[in-house]
Amino acid sequence: MAPYIFMERNGIHILDLHKTVAKIDEAAEALKQITKSGKKVLFVATKKQAKDIVAQKATSVNMPYVTERWPGGMLTNFTTIRKAVKKMANIDKLTQDGTFSNLSKREILQISRQRAKLEKNLGSIADLTRLPSALFVIDVYKEKIAVHEANRLGIPVFGIVDTNSDPRNIDFIIPANDDATKSIEVILDACCGAIAEGLEERKVEKADAMAAEAQAEEGAEEAKPHRRRSQRARVEKNANAEAPVEAAPAEEKTEE
Repeated sequence: MAPYIFMERNGIHILDLHKTVAKIDEAAEALKQITKSGKKVLFVATKKQAKDIVAQKATSVNMPYVTERWPGGMLTNFTTIRKAVKKMANIDKLTQDGTFSNLSKREILQISRQRAKLEKNLGSIADLTRLPSALFVIDVYKEKIAVHEANRLGIPVFGIVDTNSDPRNIDFIIPANDDATKSIEVILDACCGAIAEGLEERKVEKADAMAAEAQAEEGAEEAKPHRRRSQRARVEKNANAEAPVEAAPAEEKTEE
C-alpha cells in the first residue's frame, strides 16, 4: 500500500486522499458500466461496523449482499448455494399451500428453524440466479476467502483497502479506512449513486428501443396498403401489356 500512503505520523499511516478520490471515481464509473449492461454486483461486508450500511445501500439499488458469515464455496460451488436457496423457497411454498398445518409441532419447529437459518445466511442473495459480474468488498483482509474465490473465477473485485491489506489481488482499489463507519458510508454513497445512474440509463435505453420498435411496426403497418395498391397496379399494367391488340376494322369501299 506504499504508493497510496501520504505520510506516517506517530506510527500511524495516513492515506493520500487525492488518490482515494481518483480511485473512487474510477470504481464508480466501472460499476456504472457493469450495471448499465444489466449485470449484478455482490456486496460483501461481515464486519460489525459495515453490516447495516452495506445492507441499506445495496437494497436501495436492488443488489445482492452478504453481511453474515461468508458461506465457503459460495462462488466456486454456486450450484450448491442455489439448491439451499431453492430449499428455502420450497419451505415457503409449503406454508402457502396448507401442507404445513398437517405436520406435527416438532416438524414445524424444525422446518421453521431451518428456514430462519437459511434466511439469515442466504436471504439477501435469493434473487441471485447466476454468478455476479463483480464483487464489492469492504475489508479485503477479513473477506480474503471471498476475494480468493472471485480471483479464481475471474470475477473483478472492487475493494476498500486499508494500509494493513495487500492490494495485489484487487482489480479496483479504493484506499481508505475500512474500520470507520463514516468512511465506508461516503464511499458507498458514491458507488451506489453510480450504480443507480447505470440502472436508470439502462431503463431509458430499453424504453427508447421499445418506442423505436413500436414506431417501426406502425410504419410497416401503414406501408402495407400502399404496397398492396402498388402490387395491384403492377398486375393490372402487366395484364394490359399482355392482352392482344385488336386490329381496327377495315373501311368498306362503296361503289359509286
